[in-house]
Amino acid sequence: MKETIIPIGPYHPLQEEPEFFTLTVEGERVVDIDVRLGYNHRGIEKLSEMKTFDQSTFVIERICGICSTSHPFAYTRALEDIISMEVPRRARYIRTIIAEGERIHSHLLWLGLAGHFLGYKTVYMWAWKLREEILDVMEMLSGNRNNYAMFKPGGVRRDIKAADLPVALGKLDSIIPTLEMLRKAVLEDPVLHARTQGIGVLSKQDAIDFSALGPTARASGVARDVRKDCPYGAYDEVEWDMIVTANGDVFDKLVVRIGEVFESVRIMKACLLNLPRGEIDACIADIPPGEGIGHIEAPRGETFHYVRSDGTNRPVRHKVRAPTFMNLPTFKTTVKGATLSDATIILAAIDPCYCCTERMAVRDPEGRTLGDGYDLIRLSQEKTARIKRKMGNK
Repeated sequence: MKETIIPIGPYHPLQEEPEFFTLTVEGERVVDIDVRLGYNHRGIEKLSEMKTFDQSTFVIERICGICSTSHPFAYTRALEDIISMEVPRRARYIRTIIAEGERIHSHLLWLGLAGHFLGYKTVYMWAWKLREEILDVMEMLSGNRNNYAMFKPGGVRRDIKAADLPVALGKLDSIIPTLEMLRKAVLEDPVLHARTQGIGVLSKQDAIDFSALGPTARASGVARDVRKDCPYGAYDEVEWDMIVTANGDVFDKLVVRIGEVFESVRIMKACLLNLPRGEIDACIADIPPGEGIGHIEAPRGETFHYVRSDGTNRPVRHKVRAPTFMNLPTFKTTVKGATLSDATIILAAIDPCYCCTERMAVRDPEGRTLGDGYDLIRLSQEKTARIKRKMGNK
């Protein structure tokens, strides 16, 4: 049968961000896939190296609106690793509360989009309506519905008021019935089962071989979670369970995320009820020379930050590795053999965040790395001149 190349992207209705996939199909069956990165690059790492350590926290927060706590959490932990310091206990609890609130709204956003992609508009509307309740809680606790600006090296910028505790707890209790309804819809609806069960299967061995992270790995039976493996924040002081399933298909990814929402509510309530007294900031004055790493469990999996300091007030090097960068290659095995109609659902099942993932390296024809903005501007101008000459010759 003749092979056909079908492009998905860089812009596509089922991709909220630009990315480019080329599917090789025989009839309706996908036989290969190629992923092209580089359509959304913003130079965040380089920008961070031009800011002070404190200013970089705000830059990092804007890598992704949905991961706006995950990145500053990992970044501040990297700085604290350089100093080898402990964050005040109350600050650790507040950090955990904000991180789990982000996990809930991120998973609900993805669940709503999953319903939308599958044509299940009821799940879409109920999930996003419920997400608004969590965003209200986050606004009350941090002052913002997204980009919370709560994190700083050594602690948090804003305390949680005692008067807000019962309101937040009441809100969390009030969303449980709707969550139960959504879980029932996912577990019992035959139409949803037909569209997700046995689709885009990632085996446990493939998940390990591809170094998959987060719900993508846990849906394939890989019990990997930074909150359990290398506890931070208050995760080793409250009770919660890691959600792991065995089938590795799109359906199990739904089940894992629904289960994690319930666990995040459980963690938030435990932290709010047992919020310790004390300071919220260690008041770091300087970052000494050295290297530090910080990793946390973001909604999509492990987010990793590396920071190197030379003793000045800004990072010499800042490296970011987001979970989507690790989960994207699993498409090479999950999409092959699938029908074309299922391909976009499988692509969406890892909850990709392309703006977290983007990075690029540019080399000249001699293989030398081009390292500054002036090089990129020069290349762009030269290409424009070539195009003009070519057009002028026609």
